[in-house]
Amino acid sequence: MSEGVRTVSLVQQQDYRVAITWHPDQPPVIGDEPIPMGSGQGPSPSQLLIAAVANCMTDSLVFALRKFKLEAEPLTAQASCHIDRNAQGRQRVLSIDVSIQLPRVPEDSSKLKRALDQFEQFCTVGQSVAQGIPTQVSVIGPDGAVLHGGTEPSGGRAA
Repeated sequence: MSEGVRTVSLVQQQDYRVAITWHPDQPPVIGDEPIPMGSGQGPSPSQLLIAAVANCMTDSLVFALRKFKLEAEPLTAQASCHIDRNAQGRQRVLSIDVSIQLPRVPEDSSKLKRALDQFEQFCTVGQSVAQGIPTQVSVIGPDGAVLHGGTEPSGGRAA
């Protein structure tokens, strides 16, 4: 597979439940719409979207921290999105919040600042999605202090 191409295959199983395959040697991921539309047996498309953004942002922060030889793993993240109707009455993802938590703050504050200032730019998925959906990314220290991103996301329930 080329570096610039990523492929997944979806097979409808029942109603809105789909099996998502990305590699022939790996079991599929199940996606589903929540009840009452679907049966809620897997993440919804909007949850898969915010998972992709949060996964990419977390990977980008790991990359940036390692680039500066800073130890702060294992990272955890929470993502949420706000869904509402647009002017035409169609449901749309209107915003995304990602909060990445560090279990410890690296000692070298100047290197940490440099890593935090640039990690979002490494995120292929997050930067692509942010071109159409406002995306807020925060990095939170173990004491709850906001290290990056201004304000902590609302922590609302992912849709």
